[in-house]
Amino acid sequence: MNIAILSRGPGLYSTQSLAYAGRLRGHNMRIIDHVRCNLVVESGKPEIYYEGERLRNIDAVIPRIGASVTFHGAAIIRQFEMLKIYTAASSDALLRSRDKLRCLQLLAMQNLGVPKTVYTDFSSDAKKVIAAVGGTPLIIKLLEGTHGLGVILAETDKTAESILDAFYKIKERVIVQEFIAESNGADVRAFVVDGKIVAAMKRKALPGEFRSNLHRGGNSIHIKLTQAEIDTALKATEVLGLDVAGVDMLQSDRGPLVLEVNPSPGLEGITKTTGVDVADKIIELVEHKIQANRRAELNM
Repeated sequence: MNIAILSRGPGLYSTQSLAYAGRLRGHNMRIIDHVRCNLVVESGKPEIYYEGERLRNIDAVIPRIGASVTFHGAAIIRQFEMLKIYTAASSDALLRSRDKLRCLQLLAMQNLGVPKTVYTDFSSDAKKVIAAVGGTPLIIKLLEGTHGLGVILAETDKTAESILDAFYKIKERVIVQEFIAESNGADVRAFVVDGKIVAAMKRKALPGEFRSNLHRGGNSIHIKLTQAEIDTALKATEVLGLDVAGVDMLQSDRGPLVLEVNPSPGLEGITKTTGVDVADKIIELVEHKIQANRRAELNM
C-alpha cells in the first residue's frame, strides 16, 4: 500500500516512527509537507499538487497537523476525502477537536465530565467570569494551543483580572476553567486507536509547575486506567469522530474530567513510557480501513 504522512517535520520522532512502522509492514511510505501542497477544486476533478507534482496512487493518509496550521491542514485532508482516500483523522474531526471550546461543548452535550468552563467574547467584566468558575485559583487558556503553550494559572483575583483584561484588549479569545486542586499537577493520557485504548500514562508536572506536558519537562509513568477513565476516553473519541486520539483527563473527586482530545498526539512520550509500539497500531488501523473500503467497493 502507498501511505502518505502529512508532516512538516520529517525528522520528528512521531513522523519517523510511523514511516518506519509502515515500511516494516511492507508499505511504501511517503512524507509530505502539507503546507507545501496546492489544491485544485473543480467539480468532479479534485487535484492535489506537491512541489509541482500531482499526487497520485495514494491509498491512505496519516495527518500530523500542527495547531498553527489547522485550517490549512483541514483543507488538505478534505481534498483527500474528495478523492475518496482514507485519512486517519477526518477534516471535520480535526476542526472539532482543535477548537477547545467547541470540543468541550460537544463532550458536555454527551454528559462527559469536563472542568467547569466559561467563555466570553471580549467582555471587560472579568470579575463575573472569575466568579462563574468558583473563583481563583483558575486556569486561562487560549482557544488554540498545544504542548501547554497558552495555558496560564492565575492564583489570585487580581492576577486573573489583569490577564483577562490584557487578552480582551488585544482581542484574543480565551476560556477560563476551574482549577482542579486534587489532581496535584498530574493528568492522564489515554491513547486511542480504532476504538480501543492501546496505551495510557500518567504525567506529573515538575515542582512549581502546574502543566504536566512532557514538553514542559514533566515526567510520566505507565498506568492502568480505571473503568470510568476507559469509558470516558472511548466516548470522547467517538463523539469527536476520531480514529486516532490522545485523550487528556484530570483525576478529580467527581470522576475523570476531559481536558482536551488531541487529533495528532505525539508518539514519543507514550511509546517510551509504556513500551507499546503505538506507530505500529496506527499502521494496522490504516490497513484495516483500506481493506474495508476495498471490500465495500467490490460489493457495490
